[in-house]
Amino acid sequence: MASNSYIIVGAGVFGTSTALHLITKFPHSSVTLIDRDAPDAQTRVAASWDWNKVVRADYRDPLYCKLALEARDVWREDPLWSPFYHETGVYWISRTGFAKEVIDNYERLGRKTEGALYALPVEEARKRYGGIFEDADYTGVENVLVNTTSGWADAKGALRAVTERAVQLGVKFVKAEIDGLEFGTEGECVGARTKDGERYTATHTILSTGSFTPKLLEGVANSTGRDTFLAGGRIISAGVTTGLAQLDDETAKEYAQMPVCIQENPPERGADNGSLPLTEDKKLKWWGQCIFKNTQAMPSGRHISAPPAGADYSQWKIPEFLVEDVDLSNKAIFGKRGEVWKTTSHRVCWEALTPSKDFIISPHSASRGLYVATCGSFHGWKFFPAIGSYVVRMLEGTLEPDLIKRWAWDRELPDVSGNKVWPLKELREL
Repeated sequence: MASNSYIIVGAGVFGTSTALHLITKFPHSSVTLIDRDAPDAQTRVAASWDWNKVVRADYRDPLYCKLALEARDVWREDPLWSPFYHETGVYWISRTGFAKEVIDNYERLGRKTEGALYALPVEEARKRYGGIFEDADYTGVENVLVNTTSGWADAKGALRAVTERAVQLGVKFVKAEIDGLEFGTEGECVGARTKDGERYTATHTILSTGSFTPKLLEGVANSTGRDTFLAGGRIISAGVTTGLAQLDDETAKEYAQMPVCIQENPPERGADNGSLPLTEDKKLKWWGQCIFKNTQAMPSGRHISAPPAGADYSQWKIPEFLVEDVDLSNKAIFGKRGEVWKTTSHRVCWEALTPSKDFIISPHSASRGLYVATCGSFHGWKFFPAIGSYVVRMLEGTLEPDLIKRWAWDRELPDVSGNKVWPLKELREL
């Protein structure tokens, strides 16, 4: 594979990790990473760009528990990643048997849990961490999961540093917006075309385009007349709202040792919400529980969900309903304590979801030379250090059979009724 060439469209978690792993394993190959935003941009549209993100291995699914522990080990130990990782712990308020399932997964994987991962009755849990979660909503909750080996990472700092390392090793970074794909005489994908008319060619073209993927493939299907390129029911673009509150110096001291807090909501209230520890400038972050789509008409007449038009996806224009959704997260986690905090800097994070919440890391069946590596499904960021190695295995043909099946482009799609993050509301209705 060293003689192969690679174009990666999208410099978020999937794309940047893939670029780093490719150039590390095949230092003499040509790897080009294309993104609409520069790596050092003040803000970016990628879901991976953010103030901070959760790093945890608390999964019901044994597969993702295993993969997340692999990534967490890199966050802890590798000097490229460890400066951005903070092992503050996770405090998980669950209304199901989540705690036991996570503990069982750790033990099956041979990971020590004694003193590090445990379930607490609510009354005892309220007293932990100085009682900062004593007023949380514990309705229907029997036990709280505490995992002291999880935490969070500086998202934009890590993304910039890893991009810089990839470029130092030989990856070519191109700031450009992709307008379409290029094809050879036999229908094979041979590269990508930018909006300013530049053409980049390679033996392998990898779409790590997140929430933009359905719209990009819609355009490809429209220009080629081949509906087989369409994302269809495999992927949907969806958004969730985040917000920050500035704490004063005295209050910040009280919350200096705060863990990540995640609250598992009942189905009628929506997806899980949560809060992350203080940023360097003493701001608390929340994310809301309302997941929404943005269905719009394409030139072909088809309707798909996609981020709003515009260079920044209108990510800073937040309807009042979604501001209140973030405030509800604050109230559910901190109760009376949070009433004095004013949430600001609201942002819509646009992500690509699959019906199963699995990633897609697979050849695209419509064209030889075209691959898809995306769909974080609102939980992919923590895998940043490791996910690129799995993309490389897919490209080499050495990916494990169970992962090929789960991450396949053409896998059987499950019913979305059990998927709490599958969007039911439309942005225009909010």
